[in-house]
Formats: sequence, C-alpha cells, structure tokens
Amino acid sequence: MTATAIAPLRSSASNRESGKLLLGTGLAFASLILVPAVAAQIGLGASLTGALRIALMKASSRAVRGSGAGGDDVATSFSCH
Repeated sequence: MTATAIAPLRSSASNRESGKLLLGTGLAFASLILVPAVAAQIGLGASLTGALRIALMKASSRAVRGSGAGGDDVATSFSCH
C-alpha cells in the first residue's frame, strides 16, 4: 500500500472513534442533564428517573467501549449508606 492509500484508513478509524466518543458524550449528557429536567417537568417518580439515567449511562459506556450486547460490566446497584 502506498502512503496515500493508508491515509483514508487512518482517517476512517479516527472518524469511527470520534463518533463513538460523541455518542457516548451525548448519552451521558442526556442522562445527567436532560432526563432529570424532563422528568421534573412531567412528574416522573425518582425511581423511574434513576432507572432511565442508569440505562443511558450503560448505553454511553457501551458506545464508548464499542461492545454490543453481552456481559454487564457496569455496576447498577448503589448504596446510600
């Protein structure tokens, strides 16, 4: 391969990584800012809001790591004590 043939491959991989990071950031933003704001406006309960936030954070983590369906590596239980 020539240097000009390798350049598009590098930019394609870079674009893919940037896309993953952008998607993960968007999902994290939605879970931290948008979900609580919308939940407060429509009167969702705290447990349902928390469940939505956890689901979006898991999706964000998976988007950045690039893994599909499979094992859950993200902790979903929290303790207030």
